[in-house]
Amino acid sequence: MENVTLKRSLGLWAIVGLGLGYMTPTTVFDTFGIVSNETNGVVPLAYIVSLVVMLFTAISYGKMVKEFPSAGSAYTYTRETMSPYLGFLVGWSALLDYILLPMVNALIIRIYMESVFPAVPAWVWVILYVAVVTAFNYFSMGKTSSFNSLLVIFEVVLIGAFIVLGVVQLYHGMGQGSLLTTKPLFHSDIQLGHILTGATIVCFSFIGFDAVTMYAEEAIDSKIMPKAIMLTVLIGGGIFFVCAYLAQSLFPTVAHFKVTDDTLPEVGLYVGGSIFKIVFLSGAFAAAVASGLASHSSVARLLYVMGRNGVLPKKVFGYVHPKYRTPTFNVVIVGLVSLLAITPSLELISSFINFGALIAFTFVNLSVIAHFIFRQKRYKTTKEIFSYLIMPILGAGLTGILWANLHVDALIGGLVWASIGFIYMLFQTKFFKLKIADFAFDEADQSSSI
Repeated sequence: MENVTLKRSLGLWAIVGLGLGYMTPTTVFDTFGIVSNETNGVVPLAYIVSLVVMLFTAISYGKMVKEFPSAGSAYTYTRETMSPYLGFLVGWSALLDYILLPMVNALIIRIYMESVFPAVPAWVWVILYVAVVTAFNYFSMGKTSSFNSLLVIFEVVLIGAFIVLGVVQLYHGMGQGSLLTTKPLFHSDIQLGHILTGATIVCFSFIGFDAVTMYAEEAIDSKIMPKAIMLTVLIGGGIFFVCAYLAQSLFPTVAHFKVTDDTLPEVGLYVGGSIFKIVFLSGAFAAAVASGLASHSSVARLLYVMGRNGVLPKKVFGYVHPKYRTPTFNVVIVGLVSLLAITPSLELISSFINFGALIAFTFVNLSVIAHFIFRQKRYKTTKEIFSYLIMPILGAGLTGILWANLHVDALIGGLVWASIGFIYMLFQTKFFKLKIADFAFDEADQSSSI
């Protein structure tokens, strides 16, 4: 039983599809009103700033996944290059991001279904949705990936329809009345602080490119992982920018919107009419399901690696089903946590997610420096200094700017969560008298497949 490993069944585009599904491309329309208010009408500029930050960090992820093709992502990189204790705290903090996002998607589905079927109790939709997503992840990663890919394709087709309809509306004089305008990117009333705050909000949209590293042990060839990471960031960032630019051109201000907290339904209505609004909402529904599938599988694999390493109870969290080759106990646990979406509000949960993501991004950049500069002493040439020192310092520094603009509730909640993890670690190690179980990366395990 101990020799059972995750099944290698995912190709490049399957992994990119999971990353895009996790990122939820239609989020740009949900948050458009909030970010437009925050940035004073330059939403696409906020996405550019966030994309630049993510690109530096994505390059660091690509470097580390080559060195450690394990499913643990930032947790694995930190524990292997710095310290098992620090690695645990990074993994624990990242769990706040990973484990809450499946619940967020369950909440979004609940909100959508409540608006369409108000007479049906909310708990019915949450239980039904969680049961379906859990079943897909329980029985087969391959089937999860295939279904996710179909949902992502549906999202992209609808976004394409929005672009066509939006261009037509601009041609007929809506908004700026022109596709070729710089006002969505720059005007005299913008302020750097507002743009950075907007970038902090939209960086939530990029959460997903890092999650693809969780599938390193299920990739047909682990060498495709750096390419998968970059493709996920670039394609997702491109979609976000184009949609934000077009939406800002169509809606220079939020004066048209009755509800600015979630502008997607009204964007669909104003651009394409009542029928397109319904179709657009169905795309948002598909996006939430795709993100739910990807986020559910990602956190199950993070828990699996932490269990395999012994920092969480190994018999439960380190278990892989001998037939399905999936971490089935973890899949069920994430499903049970997701059921908590029956009662809380979306704002309450989503405010804490960026904390875990920014912890992971920061320490992946620092892991590059620790591994290549301090351990391997690769600072003999200008190229090595630029690649392994300057680039990750820029990545960590730019992430730090987002840290400075993190919502205070997210910071407080995240610190409380991290403190709980630190107390748990003290208990596990008897106040550092014992070592956290070290995980020796076993190449033999990674080559096994069905």
